[in-house]
Amino acid sequence: MKQKIFLSLRDRLKTQKPILSDGGSGTYLQTHGLEPGSSPEELNLNNPDLIKKMSKDYFDNGSEMVLTNTFGGNPYMLKKYGLKDKLRQINQSAAKFSRSVAPKGNFVIGCIGPTGEFLEPLGPITKSEMKKGFIEQMQALEAGGADAILIETMTAIEETQLAIESAKENTNLVVMATMTFDLGPKGFFTMMGITPETAVTELRKSGADVVGSNCGNGIDNMIEIAKKMREIDDGYMLIHSNAGIPKIINGRIVYSETPEYMAEKFKDLLDLKINIIGGCCGTTPKHIKAIFNMIYNDQSD
Repeated sequence: MKQKIFLSLRDRLKTQKPILSDGGSGTYLQTHGLEPGSSPEELNLNNPDLIKKMSKDYFDNGSEMVLTNTFGGNPYMLKKYGLKDKLRQINQSAAKFSRSVAPKGNFVIGCIGPTGEFLEPLGPITKSEMKKGFIEQMQALEAGGADAILIETMTAIEETQLAIESAKENTNLVVMATMTFDLGPKGFFTMMGITPETAVTELRKSGADVVGSNCGNGIDNMIEIAKKMREIDDGYMLIHSNAGIPKIINGRIVYSETPEYMAEKFKDLLDLKINIIGGCCGTTPKHIKAIFNMIYNDQSD
């Protein structure tokens, strides 16, 4: 029997075979007791079993890589919950928890979300201050065993570029960066006016190993965003799609796209040679299982 060769993430990307990521962490945690308005990152301190279970559920349903529970793990977001002094512990522990349940050869991705602040001159934060926060978070994730950094759900190009620079200069990890776009009368733009074409060009120039888009859209819009990016860039690309646009039904947030619908539509992402595909808000382990089955033509339960 031929022994399986376990690749680094960089070598795995070079195979050009699709990598299946995970689904929504916020969605998962909310269905497992996270109260609205609470800090998801605090669960890394007081409920490590839940964080391990989330990663394991995604791995068990076909994810080859999972994101750490650190989207808001930067000093600015943690300060709002009185957790700024626990930044290193929160981020390093999150990576360790995901790593502890990762099958051999699978990957743990350190998740970096927006700071929630504006750089000067729009806001009060200097580049050096924001960069210091990014570096602290990223180095803690690396120390915990992350294989890569994913800078995600970004809307401002300057903040995204600063985060990429921080990761490239201060870690040895694969660096991924994705932005979030809204569809308006004139097409897709981030909240700060960045188009998909501008985003992919500038993020690649800044040194990102993988670029793409996440959140804000269901799979149909994400396919259109991916097409626009692929028209001008043939490098490694990532798409994390919502399970549709959320609606409030009987006081509950509901995402309408079923696992079967998403899996069928994800075929278009494979046709576009998107290297990493997965879910964002509203996607569950069931969605990931359906996409896994589609990729590998495995109809088993």
